[in-house]
Amino acid sequence: MATRLPESAFADRLAAVRDRLADTDADAATWVGATAIEYLTGFHHIQTERPVVLAVTDDRVEITVPRLEVERVEPNPRIDAVHHYFDYPGGEPVSVAVEMLNGLGADAIAADADGPPGVMGYEGPAFSEFVDVETQSWVGRMRWAKSDAEVELIRESAKWANLGHRYLADYSEPGAHPATVSQRASTDASRAMLDALGDAYSVRVRGDGPVHAGYISGEETALPHGHTPNERLSEGDVLVTGASANVDGYRSELERTMFVGDYSDEQEHYFELMLEAQTLAIDALGPGVPVAEVDEVVWEYFEEQGVADLAQHHVGHNIGLGAHEPPYIDRGWGERYDGDDAVMEPGHVYTIEPGIYTDEFGYRHSDTVAITESGTERLTNFPRDIDSNVV
Repeated sequence: MATRLPESAFADRLAAVRDRLADTDADAATWVGATAIEYLTGFHHIQTERPVVLAVTDDRVEITVPRLEVERVEPNPRIDAVHHYFDYPGGEPVSVAVEMLNGLGADAIAADADGPPGVMGYEGPAFSEFVDVETQSWVGRMRWAKSDAEVELIRESAKWANLGHRYLADYSEPGAHPATVSQRASTDASRAMLDALGDAYSVRVRGDGPVHAGYISGEETALPHGHTPNERLSEGDVLVTGASANVDGYRSELERTMFVGDYSDEQEHYFELMLEAQTLAIDALGPGVPVAEVDEVVWEYFEEQGVADLAQHHVGHNIGLGAHEPPYIDRGWGERYDGDDAVMEPGHVYTIEPGIYTDEFGYRHSDTVAITESGTERLTNFPRDIDSNVV
């Protein structure tokens, strides 16, 4: 059972970006993306109008934060110095960050962006108004392949997602409201997870529990990103579920198409087409397999079955600290990337979720699958057959 990354993971990541920095003319590398900062240091924050700027040199790690983050970041053993401004717009985040860079002797930086992102109304100067800037995307690329420790966290996430999904199925019945069923399943699974892990659980949520399980139902399932409708379940409804759990920031994804009561012949037909497409996709995965090829396998099957017009999205995506991460299992991936970037490799962890969407209902399973040295490992294990998905 793994519940948090080992300290060595951050040492390895910082060493890797320092190696990349050494190959540039920059004096420091900087990041303003919240996920990249978390990946390198373990400091996680909510990205708002208050920018955070991380700087890494060959021997120092320093950070600029708003005043309200100081107490949260100061105990971090991987960060050598914390600089802060009071708030935005009263403070000047980039000016403080530039003072930090000056103190590090950095006249040129390799940055993930030329200044903080313009979210929640932030408007600020670019770094290039003060220092020389070249852009880099090192962390984004590093995150494609997970270490064994990261896969172990996703495996733990999948375990609790499976439990949340079991509660979801058990609590669903005609007359139940999807919102309250989702809340009950999420709460009960979170309680079980927190009771089981105790102090070993690394807190990554605010107010909510670590497990989320819910679904959309009825006609909303015909929309891949539909909303939970304000209507109670009834016989004949189709559900498209979703369950995940946060384990030290890492996530898995489990989705199922379920039926309330007996399913019709038409519903069974589309369910079985979807299930076969997912099976084909899972079977096609593996180290060295072109990412685009897996999507092509599913598309060819849909065309053979005459349902390609009912598909609305690609087969899946990588998952980890982000719910959606590249590589994306899409037919266009090979047009954008080549060489090692175009193929699957050990450490990639994919959601496999081909879907079919009629005018009435949608049909989609999603499973989280890790690419290994010798093949694959399916991390989510809720039953996939139709009769196991009747509530």
